[in-house]
Amino acid sequence: MEIVEVGPRDGLQNEKKIVATADKIAYIERLQKAGLRRIEAVSFARPDRVPQMADAEQVMEGVERADGVSFIGLVMNQRGLERAVNCGVHEANIIVVATDTFSVRNQGMTIEETLKGLDAMVNRAHEAGLATTITIGASFGCPFEGEVSTEQVMRLVRHAHELGVREIAMADTIGVGAPPDVVRLVEAAKGITNRPLRLHLHNTRNTGYANAYAALAAGVSALDASTGGIGGCPFAPNATGNIATEDVQYLLERSGTRLGLLHDELVDAESFITDKLDIATPALLGRAGWFPAADYPERIANAT
Repeated sequence: MEIVEVGPRDGLQNEKKIVATADKIAYIERLQKAGLRRIEAVSFARPDRVPQMADAEQVMEGVERADGVSFIGLVMNQRGLERAVNCGVHEANIIVVATDTFSVRNQGMTIEETLKGLDAMVNRAHEAGLATTITIGASFGCPFEGEVSTEQVMRLVRHAHELGVREIAMADTIGVGAPPDVVRLVEAAKGITNRPLRLHLHNTRNTGYANAYAALAAGVSALDASTGGIGGCPFAPNATGNIATEDVQYLLERSGTRLGLLHDELVDAESFITDKLDIATPALLGRAGWFPAADYPERIANAT
């Protein structure tokens, strides 16, 4: 299991206060020092629609690139992909939304219109040497159309598999899922693809951490998380934050999964960015602190 840090992208994109480019760079560099090795640093969305991400090129130009760190750029169309290629991200996270209404709201295209352009986008990314993920937004439910069927999500999983992407992600964009939903979708996806599976979870209804544990048990290879639990989708009503990186670290490591992250450095990154945003963090570990159980080192050492 690995953590994909999405704070610099999903964490910031829905915040009203614009964070200066230099502060975004400093935030990302703190995340690298905390041991995070996959960081979704920027989004190549239209600046008029997502003002927080307007300086994506400047962020990627200025950030120090530590050895072994892979920077991810979120893209929604061919133009965004070209921007990603030109500014040197390592991975392209390409978004497809599972319902037409949300797809139009999110990226100005229906599902079928999005799918028509996916082949060219994935091929272009691979030609440029970028690893690819397709993330299926609203996999667990849509704010406009309600429940989303397993069959609809799996249609998109199958399409992503056939395109040859490296990784497939399913997103609980509005935080409506519960552990049985995680199991249902992950098991169905494993019946279609052998690609690594990643989940993007929000804690909107306080089920995010239960879902993260269910994902661990189901054999998901990666989880998205955001330091401090900040973030949300600008195009979803009442959107709230992601699961918090430091809280997920505690949950998974106490459960026997070593992540290789430095807790104090994560809390420092959280404090830094929430101070710049002038918000209180919904995360708890920065306040409560770590609790090293007496058998904790042995539990980690013996973990499989």
